[in-house]
Amino acid sequence: MFLFNLEEELLAKKQKPLYKYLPFILVYDLSYYIFSLVVVQDSLFKKIYELKKKNNNNPSLYLLFSIYEHVCRSLFEKHKLLFSFLLCVGLQKNRGSVNDNEWHFLLTGGVALEIPRTNPDPSWLKDKSWGEIQRLSTLPLFTGLDDHICSNIYDSHLPNEMEWPDPWEDLLTSFQKLLLLRCIRPDKVIPAVQQFLTEKMGPNYIDPPTFDLQHSYLDSSPSTPLIFILSPGADPLESLIKFAEEQEMGGVNLQTISLGQGQGPIAAEDGTWVILQNCHLATSWLADLEQICEEVITDSEKTKPTFRLWLTSYPSQNFPVSVLQSGVKMTNEPPKGLRANLLKSYLSDPISNPIFFNGCKKTEVGSFIVLLFGLCFFHALIQERRAYGSLGWNIPYEFNDSDLKISAKQLQMFLSEYNEPPLEAVTYLTGECNYGGRVTDEHDRRLLLSLLDMFFCKSIITEDQYKFSPSGKYFALSNGTYDSYLEYIKSLPLNTDPEVFGLHVNGNITKEQKETAELFDGILTTLPKEVAMLKHLKLFFFIFQTQYPTQYTESMNTVLVHELLRFNRLTSTIRMSLQDLNKAISGLTVMSNELDDLFSSMIVGKVPALWSAKSYPSLKPLGGYITDLLLRLNFFKEWIEQGTPKVFWISGFYFTQSFLTGALQNYARKYKTPIDLLGLCFHVTEQESPTEIVDSPSDGIYISGLYMEGARWDREKHVIGESFPKVLYESMPIIWLIPGERVEKVESYYNCPVYKTSARRGELSTTGHSTNYVLSITLATEEPPNHWVNRGVACLCQLDY
Repeated sequence: MFLFNLEEELLAKKQKPLYKYLPFILVYDLSYYIFSLVVVQDSLFKKIYELKKKNNNNPSLYLLFSIYEHVCRSLFEKHKLLFSFLLCVGLQKNRGSVNDNEWHFLLTGGVALEIPRTNPDPSWLKDKSWGEIQRLSTLPLFTGLDDHICSNIYDSHLPNEMEWPDPWEDLLTSFQKLLLLRCIRPDKVIPAVQQFLTEKMGPNYIDPPTFDLQHSYLDSSPSTPLIFILSPGADPLESLIKFAEEQEMGGVNLQTISLGQGQGPIAAEDGTWVILQNCHLATSWLADLEQICEEVITDSEKTKPTFRLWLTSYPSQNFPVSVLQSGVKMTNEPPKGLRANLLKSYLSDPISNPIFFNGCKKTEVGSFIVLLFGLCFFHALIQERRAYGSLGWNIPYEFNDSDLKISAKQLQMFLSEYNEPPLEAVTYLTGECNYGGRVTDEHDRRLLLSLLDMFFCKSIITEDQYKFSPSGKYFALSNGTYDSYLEYIKSLPLNTDPEVFGLHVNGNITKEQKETAELFDGILTTLPKEVAMLKHLKLFFFIFQTQYPTQYTESMNTVLVHELLRFNRLTSTIRMSLQDLNKAISGLTVMSNELDDLFSSMIVGKVPALWSAKSYPSLKPLGGYITDLLLRLNFFKEWIEQGTPKVFWISGFYFTQSFLTGALQNYARKYKTPIDLLGLCFHVTEQESPTEIVDSPSDGIYISGLYMEGARWDREKHVIGESFPKVLYESMPIIWLIPGERVEKVESYYNCPVYKTSARRGELSTTGHSTNYVLSITLATEEPPNHWVNRGVACLCQLDY
């Protein structure tokens, strides 16, 4: 981030009547967005000359909004609110309305290694929220906050619109109330930020200007490249060709080149308008592109006034910085939301083609039309589920229009060949081949097929207005025409409820918390590194002796030794890095890039990358990570001192799969059974705490420490049940893992995956195991197993706080 004032420039240009109205302007380097100060200044001076003609009464606000428009057209949708908030807070800080300590707390929640006071009411107040409230209480104006907490705000459906209890409503500013909301209801921070922006800057700053190619073209010149920053599902070529025709630059005046290997020299040829597509693929030619933009097209004697250079590229680290700085950047994303996605499918080829839509030859046309709508609905649904993070998909796959087109054509082809719809065949082709070919995670594949079963089934053909959701808002039209489907799609709600995705209503909270976290993380990447001293940070860890007696009948001893080796390596890395950092801060050694990153991460309360490289998977902030690490070390310390535990804390293991293998190995050696033939059965006990367990089981092991996401364990019925409102995670009772011969899956049980973190996504390690997935537990259910598959139900070894 850098700050500049236009006073000197304006004075130099003798614009004295206007300079006094200009605010400080903030321009940010957002990820791969790079803005040139010169380009921004040139844009401002154009607006200044426009102001002189218009006699605007408030030139300061006009110029500020001009900057906002100029930058906004270069940003993806998810970053536009981020930029508005940065701009607003920057102006408020300049006026003294926001201080750095409060701003830092809003973004990080404060940094601390322990919570000094016990949570007064865990029934509604989460430990994470209580910890943040404790840290917020240390700031001026918030003293005593931890003694005045009530559940009214937490229980409200719209906490951002409620009045805070005395004395906070009158005492705090609207910005300071954001800090309170972050602590108690982080899922409602985004609408509260929008309210804050509307109050301080007006509604225009939360409703970004729509994409306008004409406006971008007018801001360009023959020496200025126009750059489309691409996103999945968006192709600006069609609209660009249409715009060229409107400007009488179509046909022979337009050269379109898709860059790839060996096509670089072709792109350098002269042309009135030149479109170079997919620049990110031609990395070896990008240096030539930079030279063309700096030397060739800037030559006013050789470059025609009508010439324009258009570039399209996905974000790439190899793209020339100078071209990004000088170019006019644009983003044009596909519409978001289930309704917009469905509408796009029905307005695109081949579905919009009447010959295709009504062209089924053998099976009843009505069957094809309703199955086609089901396919389009499925296509929209699996894309929009990505907004729910790991609850939607373990891996956010980029399904695109080509998947829909080939599936629609195959559907018509098969239905034209058979008297009865061959649902099994089209389900296999669509789910396993066309869409399933992109899916690499086995649990995502299970989910994909489960969702497809909702749409490719006999009921969608035979039932009148077959429902896609329990509420009945979404259904398949019976005997509908193309126009009736378009009309129905346009009548669908703009905002989609989680129920249509098969998710619990709590899914909205998960989605909104994810958006809040992305907003704050995005802002943190744009801020300058803090200049502060790290004082008196001392972390004491155990260095375990790895000598422990190994026995043939007790494989857990070997598991313990290997775990101690891993934790010794981690704690040694932490200790050495902190010692080196203290020396660097004291000026005794050089502050290397590695130590600089370590320091920057600790300032904002994140686990440094240097530690993560040697660590078990964890998404916790720094304070929670240290607390969790100490608990793990203490677990192994007690194991060494008191012997093998009766209940194993499964969350405490570094390499959980070796622990499970050890349990199977003990059983195999005891009963002289090949371990390859063994599997695990699961029994959820009624005990909640390890202290309730008197002795270890004769066979198998007891485990604790699991949390269920997307559902809960019904203690009365001993089956999976629906989550309680606002309860995202539910702790599981102690589970008995019983080794035995492998058994076939039973329909009345849900195969619940267990992951180390809520990210769920993992990579295949050198041991052949996933870095995140642990195992699957069979749990009793009264609902069909696919109900919980669609819910995204899984167990986690640890939470994110």
